[in-house]
Amino acid sequence: MRNRSDHSTEDAPELIIEAGRTEALYFQDLWRYRELFYFLAWRDILVRYKQTAVGVAWALIRPFLTMVVFTIVFGRLANLPTEGNAPYPVLVFAAMLPWQFFASALTECSNSLINNANLISKVYFPRLVVPTSAVIVSFVDFLISGIILLGLMAGYNAIPSWRIVTLPLFIAIAFAAAMGAGLWLAALNVQYRDFRYVVPFLVQFGLYISPVGFSSSIVPDRWRLFYSLNPMVGVIDGFRWAIIGGEVNFYWLGFSLSLLLVGVLLITGILYFRHMERTFADII
Repeated sequence: MRNRSDHSTEDAPELIIEAGRTEALYFQDLWRYRELFYFLAWRDILVRYKQTAVGVAWALIRPFLTMVVFTIVFGRLANLPTEGNAPYPVLVFAAMLPWQFFASALTECSNSLINNANLISKVYFPRLVVPTSAVIVSFVDFLISGIILLGLMAGYNAIPSWRIVTLPLFIAIAFAAAMGAGLWLAALNVQYRDFRYVVPFLVQFGLYISPVGFSSSIVPDRWRLFYSLNPMVGVIDGFRWAIIGGEVNFYWLGFSLSLLLVGVLLITGILYFRHMERTFADII
């Protein structure tokens, strides 16, 4: 006859500790914790616009004012050419959308792990959730800012061509570029806090070397491929090609190079982030 202790021992669940199991199931855990993407992103959206007078309208005001300044400086004073038959404000804002999304994602991603230090040091979950949710927040601003582009196109009677159906492809490329660069900066900022000062400089510098306020067609042909080493050149040119109707010159070789660089940036960003992830809780 078995005693009570033997019976309870047989019925107890068996705990198996297997080395490397967490690593092997990492991407399955991302799916299991999918609701965390929503909660972190929604929290950041609420915090960003909390106690502001105009709230979410800031997502409209900032790109709109930047578009006005660029139109005056490059379109009126410098008298730079537009593309196709697009009004200059439409040309600028078609580039402002992906650039603002990319710049905002870099800034938010670089600080995402530091801002969630208490959560990271106490609770297990795939750390990739944190910077990804920061990119999602920037993507929400991107969608809101799209209202301005619709208004501009309606006001100038700028009707897009069939190429508008390819816009989701270029949005996906912009998202990949933001994720890849954001993962690099998020991981580096944990180890080297100097990057909190480097990121604003990178964003400002990148604005000037990207074709946001002007068309990339003004770059001399012998420099076009070199200029495309900036991954955002291909993304911005793709947005303009998809949005602006009429004759728009699209530099396919440069776009292919930018697309390749975005892929490398995303893959290496994920690999480096995963490599550093195990040390985040100790360093942060």
